[in-house]
Amino acid sequence: MYRERILYVDLSRGKSWVEQREARQIQPYLGGVGLGARLLYDHLRPGADPLGPENVLVFAPGPFAGTLVPTGSKHAVVAKSPLTGMIGDSLSGSFWSHTLRRAGYDALVITGRAAELSYLVIHDDQVHLCPAPRLAGLDTWATEDALRREIGSDEFSVATIGPAGERLVRFALIANDRSRMAGRTGLGAVMGAKNLKAIAMRGSQTIRIVDMATLEPLAMELAHRCQGPMTEKYRGLGTPSNVLVFDYLRTLPTRNYRHTTFEGAEKVSGEMLNRRYVERVVACAGCPVACEHVAAVRDGPYAGARSRMDYEPLYAVTSLWGVDDLRPAIRAVELAGLAGMDAISAGTVVAWAMECFEAGILTRADCDGLEPRFGDAAAGIALLEKIVRREGIGDLLAEGTRRAAAQVGRGSEAFAMHVKGLEMAGYDPRGLKTMALGYAVGTRGACHNRAPGYNADIQGRVDRFNGGPDHGAALVELEDKAALFDSLGLCKFIRAVFGDFYAEVGRLYQAVTGLEMTPEMLEQAGARICNLKKAFNIREGWVAAEDWLPLRALADPTPGGPNREPLVVTETELRAMIAGYYAARGWTADGLIPKSQLIALGLEDIARNVGA
Repeated sequence: MYRERILYVDLSRGKSWVEQREARQIQPYLGGVGLGARLLYDHLRPGADPLGPENVLVFAPGPFAGTLVPTGSKHAVVAKSPLTGMIGDSLSGSFWSHTLRRAGYDALVITGRAAELSYLVIHDDQVHLCPAPRLAGLDTWATEDALRREIGSDEFSVATIGPAGERLVRFALIANDRSRMAGRTGLGAVMGAKNLKAIAMRGSQTIRIVDMATLEPLAMELAHRCQGPMTEKYRGLGTPSNVLVFDYLRTLPTRNYRHTTFEGAEKVSGEMLNRRYVERVVACAGCPVACEHVAAVRDGPYAGARSRMDYEPLYAVTSLWGVDDLRPAIRAVELAGLAGMDAISAGTVVAWAMECFEAGILTRADCDGLEPRFGDAAAGIALLEKIVRREGIGDLLAEGTRRAAAQVGRGSEAFAMHVKGLEMAGYDPRGLKTMALGYAVGTRGACHNRAPGYNADIQGRVDRFNGGPDHGAALVELEDKAALFDSLGLCKFIRAVFGDFYAEVGRLYQAVTGLEMTPEMLEQAGARICNLKKAFNIREGWVAAEDWLPLRALADPTPGGPNREPLVVTETELRAMIAGYYAARGWTADGLIPKSQLIALGLEDIARNVGA
């Protein structure tokens, strides 16, 4: 069942309180990203500074957290992004998600700014704000250890920022349970701006299931399927298995998206990683898949480096840098995680700096004596360290690719690989046209998780080489379903195990909460959540020109080869895809949401403010 309680903490006043919110008020948004977006919209003053005390930071678990539902242990973190100025929503998982519900809350809403660096302790109904200047500069793992020692208990789950968040690196993240991270859109910088180093939480309350007799066999059957062939990729090699696949498909971002294949792909592949470096495979709380491959370096200058390795951080410090050695890659990802910064954004801004240096736009003096060239892993890691400290060139790069390119200029904007300020993920858009559209129109920027158009492209549902209006309808379906996963708190890695997703999830939801959830209600909830996030962006100043791609994707064809035509996204096809997407969404030709549509989705109050 829903807890029907929202915990509010005002750091400026050092006050906390609980507000009741009936289950029927939460149900339209499900939980997770949906509920977080609704609370952000309701409590944030329009136009607020993302790094000001008025920004609102929301933590919201999905309704399945702490239950038998497999992989249902995710929570959302939502705020106005300091990287994009639009909605920032990121997901993490494991024990922290369960603990928030066991403490008795459907969401935690944090406002204001503490007078000095502090941490929150939440133990059921007890909430304390504790000064913690002694924690300044500690990495994410060290902070967890220090808090548990100070509190005197190992039973607290901890969410924390590292030094990158304290120094307001705009792509800083929030880590919990050591290796789980709400990684994208810079929410760690929001937490740092609030002088909040960490949140330690313990919950002792029972999570009530309305119909356990129905839930248990449904959950057990789903868990069995989660260990079947549809998740073999994740159990076997993990997401680094994408490296060779994307290299074959000519969609592997290489040397800051100059190329789409990498001659060193085999050396940094999931196969090589597992053969030489993976030391164990672990799972999130409540997950039967176990996709987390932890790799360690045993020799050379990076001996002792150890990190969980996923495809997105891996490509961002290997092919994107032109680096074909996994040892510095493991160190770079470890460094980013401990410092508390998004490795995708960090890797991308470093790749941009490498290209600037090779083009003569940045000099050795600009780079503090470094000569960051493609293929130079040591220089890349040195730049990452400077970003964490905001030292020299690192202070510029800590602002993110969009701001750094705007400040440097001299044509560097053309290869600043971001959309709306969020650095692009590991799918080159020129050979994945639905993915290109998803990058362009995504509410949080160039995102592979909220707008996963690559599914339609790779599965052959649309022509991945030639974009048109039909790509829009395909993307809408994928976005709406992604919003459901993100709001229910389910992992997308099990998306293929469902036979009838809407019917099966509806039965699980009803057994857990006791609330009716038909397939039609779920479909409408997905559309409602996506429209809500777009409405937030409109309120914060979004304009149609921001739904676009970096110039490199539009003007630089990928290198051709034997029997291979160069790939590019033309402006004509991108406009056609965007028009098709707006039409499939029921929006105006300018991408605005009609009042009638917002009202039909149950967003009447929002219709009064942003409806066209």
